[in-house]
Amino acid sequence: MEEMKQLIAETEETLAPYFKYIEEVAYENQEKVLNAFHAVKATENDLQGTTGYGYDDLGRDHLEAIYAHAFKAEDAIVRPQIISGTHAITIALQSVLKYGDELLYITGNPYDTLLEVIGINGNGIESLREHGVSYDKVDLKEGDIDIQAVFKQIKPQTKVIAIQRSKGYDQRPSIKLDLIEQAIQQIKAQYPDIIIFVDNCYGEFVEKREPIECGADLIAGSLIKNPGGGLAKIGGYIAGEKSLVERCGYRLTAPGIGKEAGASLNSLQEMYQGFFLAPHVVSQSLKGALFTSLLLEKMDMRTAPRYDVDRTDLIQTVSFDTKEQMILFCQSIQQASPINAHFSPEPAYMPGYEDDVIMAAGTFVQGSSIELSADGPIRSPYEVYVQGGLTYEHVKLAVTRAAQKLKTQQLV
Repeated sequence: MEEMKQLIAETEETLAPYFKYIEEVAYENQEKVLNAFHAVKATENDLQGTTGYGYDDLGRDHLEAIYAHAFKAEDAIVRPQIISGTHAITIALQSVLKYGDELLYITGNPYDTLLEVIGINGNGIESLREHGVSYDKVDLKEGDIDIQAVFKQIKPQTKVIAIQRSKGYDQRPSIKLDLIEQAIQQIKAQYPDIIIFVDNCYGEFVEKREPIECGADLIAGSLIKNPGGGLAKIGGYIAGEKSLVERCGYRLTAPGIGKEAGASLNSLQEMYQGFFLAPHVVSQSLKGALFTSLLLEKMDMRTAPRYDVDRTDLIQTVSFDTKEQMILFCQSIQQASPINAHFSPEPAYMPGYEDDVIMAAGTFVQGSSIELSADGPIRSPYEVYVQGGLTYEHVKLAVTRAAQKLKTQQLV
């Protein structure tokens, strides 16, 4: 145990200057969010919510204005009726892609659950492909967007170019905003009418800017990830160009109704407060990711990205030689969770995934990725994706215990 304490002390000493930069980013993002609250003149009455049709829901409308202001977008949709990041992305893509159009992903294939949305996997029911939308992709080149290959791949029917900022369950690096901005500028210079969509999941408030500031037309994400601050119990958001957001509103509800309806029920207070807390909570998760990376590296384990690499999302990959190591690590994270710590996760089928998935997430909100979790598909290479953490201290405790368990059982 003394050896582990010494390792932790050395890890935190090395990380001190990196933590200082994370705090600087959090400060700037906190100011951005505070200014958005002030610009919209949020009041106590905005926290109350509505029922039924939700007409004249000023709290909902003001929250959407706060998101739009903070993300530098013309408009936004923020609703409890959006159940996940995949749902938000689906609404965005379905609203702008029609029969005969093409969707082109330029960061390789997207996250597993979106493959069924596109129609690559699954039964194809209600997929984009079933509705006559074609799909193509351009893989990354040495971790960057291959812009020359993108230009070769663009066709007359290419309507939307999509960028997934986070690596998801993939071995590729996540894409930093300066690289996204460079790609968007080059594409827009030649194809100004193509819609650029960015999947912003896991990326909000990690950098000092958001994708709209880098030229994206539309972004989407989940409230049980970064922007919910650990308080939102459900919800998703879409933000961007006003005319595109209007289309998304019609897809979410119905043509002619759009954003005008949709009761917020009892969700507004936690959505407002969660968004206000989000810059700080994201900073805690980022500190935890750096700690995870360096501590495990010191124990001769493989992690990515390294602690000293600039971050654009919360995902920390930990690689294992065997599925047994992978499963034990996830089970150890579960045992260090505040909820369901006495349960032991096992690999199992999950909707939207081709492989069995193990998911350690003893969270207050089911599936909340801003709370500490460790999960991944059981396939080679055996990689666990550690993400979230409402407090740095919790991540430190959980990862230390998991590392100690692996060492005790001589698996590292």
